[in-house]
Amino acid sequence: MRHRDEVEEMPAAGVPPAPEPPDSPHARVVITIASLGFFLITLDISIVNVALSAIRAELGGGVTGQQWIIDGYTLLFACLLLFAGNLSDRIGAKRALALGVVVFTLTSAACAAAPSAMALIAARCAQGAGAAIMLPASMALVREAFPDPGRRARALGIWAVGGAVAGLLGQPLGGFLTSLDWRWVFLVNVPVCGGMLVFLTRVATSPRRPSPFDVAGQVLAVLGLSALVFGLIDGGHRGFTSPTVVATLVLAVASIAGFIVVQARAAHPMVPLDLFRARGVRIALPVGFAFMVGNFGNVFVVSLYLQQHLGLTPLRAGLVFVPSAVLAVAGNLASGPVTNRFGARVPVVAGLTSMVAGLLGLAATVGAGSVGWTALCVCFIGAGGSLAMPSVTSVVLEGVAPERSGTASAVFNTFRQIGGAVAIAVFGALVSGEFLAGARASFLISAALLLGAALLSLRVPTRTV
Repeated sequence: MRHRDEVEEMPAAGVPPAPEPPDSPHARVVITIASLGFFLITLDISIVNVALSAIRAELGGGVTGQQWIIDGYTLLFACLLLFAGNLSDRIGAKRALALGVVVFTLTSAACAAAPSAMALIAARCAQGAGAAIMLPASMALVREAFPDPGRRARALGIWAVGGAVAGLLGQPLGGFLTSLDWRWVFLVNVPVCGGMLVFLTRVATSPRRPSPFDVAGQVLAVLGLSALVFGLIDGGHRGFTSPTVVATLVLAVASIAGFIVVQARAAHPMVPLDLFRARGVRIALPVGFAFMVGNFGNVFVVSLYLQQHLGLTPLRAGLVFVPSAVLAVAGNLASGPVTNRFGARVPVVAGLTSMVAGLLGLAATVGAGSVGWTALCVCFIGAGGSLAMPSVTSVVLEGVAPERSGTASAVFNTFRQIGGAVAIAVFGALVSGEFLAGARASFLISAALLLGAALLSLRVPTRTV
């Protein structure tokens, strides 16, 4: 006997199926805007990696400063996502996205004009805040524009192409722009943001769902997530036995526990706990976490391996990722049709399994010092991740009511960003000792988490066709 949430109910014999709800009049404009937003958010992680040496040479800051140029963005991005998702549902996805784009534009210009390493880190933190506002709002806008699940699955595949193209362009574009002036890696955002704002004028105003502000929940969420991500990042620098790190992580646990209690008792919680009753949402959260550990950690460790261990220039190191990124574009485009044909379970399990194979390949060949083997293994990771993630995202959005799509996407992406922060903290600490042993351990840890996620994904609800 099948569980009732594992299949869609079939229409009775002789009864025509209900008509599919139409897309919004500006659905194509919406998916263009959302893809550009995801492109920028992803680009500003990968494009900066290859510019770190040039930034250090001009502004100083040492190794710790280099890490915080990346981690400051991640910290604010992760800890403000829940607030941003709630904001999107309250003021409307279109307004929230416009606000996020404006903040991202101004802070990108501030990064380019930074006179010191500390000023750049501060601007990067503010840039992460702008990215946090953009992401759940863009996903909620897609949910509004594509009410039909089948067409939304295809749209999410196109949306994810933005991230894949950023992966394709990020490393080589960063290397090229850095050869001119590292400040161009931030200025390149400004015209893209301008285009997004122009496109947004053609989109209908999103519905607002005002409700009393959950002050206690907002404060505890920001405090808990900030302490958690900061503790993970600082643990990578100082060690996880440092009194400061231990105290920060204890604060994080206490704040998150308090947040859960407040959400259970509040009349108008920012994250209703019944959001987690949907089985698809419960499965998607750990899958998103494991994906970011494998994907974000892979890019971080492989970039260091290619430049610091094999001695490649930033541009040549960036080119190693190009085949993987091309396959990722193809995987994102294929994800929607595959999901519509077989349900979400097939692309998610197949994609995560491909990532496991690539990471095991890296662990086995990292000692050989072969650029070719590295590029091949990275291809399995990029192709697999691009097939899996749009389908996982569709599971999240299908499992909640439209008015909660901003909050649901924020919760999902919060888990993803915490996974990225864990990867940087743990893998950074591992490779700071004996590099090859640390890199191999990083790849094996990622593979183990993704294998567990693939097994868990066997429980993703499917549908009859």
